[in-house]
Amino acid sequence: MRTVFLIYTGGTIGMVKNPRTGTLEPLDFDNVRQHVPELSELDYRIRSYQFQPPIDSSDMRPTHWAQLVNIIARHYDEVDGFVILHGTDTMAYTASALSFMLEGLGKPVILTGSQLPIGVLRTDGKENLINAIELAAACDGSGRPLVPEVCVCFGDQLLRGNRSTKASAERFDAFASYNFPPLATIGINIHYNRADILRPDPTKPFAPHTELDNSVIAITLFPGIRPQIIEHVFEMPDVRGIILRTYGSGNAPQQPWLLNAIACATEAGRVVVNITQCDAGAVEMGLYETGSQLRKAGVVSGGDMTIECATTKLMYLLGQGLPSETVRRLMGEALAGEISEK
Repeated sequence: MRTVFLIYTGGTIGMVKNPRTGTLEPLDFDNVRQHVPELSELDYRIRSYQFQPPIDSSDMRPTHWAQLVNIIARHYDEVDGFVILHGTDTMAYTASALSFMLEGLGKPVILTGSQLPIGVLRTDGKENLINAIELAAACDGSGRPLVPEVCVCFGDQLLRGNRSTKASAERFDAFASYNFPPLATIGINIHYNRADILRPDPTKPFAPHTELDNSVIAITLFPGIRPQIIEHVFEMPDVRGIILRTYGSGNAPQQPWLLNAIACATEAGRVVVNITQCDAGAVEMGLYETGSQLRKAGVVSGGDMTIECATTKLMYLLGQGLPSETVRRLMGEALAGEISEK
């Protein structure tokens, strides 16, 4: 019998309506199990851990990611896979962060949640939870896990965690992966996209990391953005990494104040990463003159990374105490399948 470790952090999936106030409040994890009696019918051993108190995903912080890594590392050799119940608002950030922090991962870590509380009639929570457990326990004929990655299971898709983003606040298919295909599609049967699933390197052991540096900021460019704001942010002494969300394939205004701010930040050892504001597509800084100017000023291409992925990857690399040049180089390389290599 395969064993799945269930970690309940909080979020809508574990909420219940207070009959007095009408607001949603977290319920005890034992009650979550009571609302899903189907769990007892699964042919898996399910162990569990609950955050106390449960946290709303909008309150998720890097310290919580470190807590998740420590829990997974502590039980890694005892179970076959992990399911993390998480609020939807920051699920893609957590999935992205864990994909880097769990270096050498060889077992499934599946994040899921719901748009409606698990105790209401039309909830999507039951299906998402049961599917996530099935995927976390799935193995081939030799007992090897089918999806040894950090993933997001939501609706009828299993997505690579660091490729996922929350795309809708209302639909049951709330998450999308615009630049990478699903790792599995869920219907009457589960169909795996085996060619795109990462496989662990048997020569590299599982190595959990908990060090992150959150001295990172993301800036979205828009027509009319004030130079003083850019200059102030780029000169802030507590900022070590800057995500610059540019137009199209990585374009930005060809204004001296912007290029000078970037050049000064780079000379000061700060890492500036260029990602596109578009949902789909990638930064190609040599395609237009505007992108080439950014590259000359020291900006690193983030390729087709999501904002969630670029932010957490930069936190992770800065937290490893690496030189700025090494961080710049690694931001452009795939560490956990997060960026498409040409």
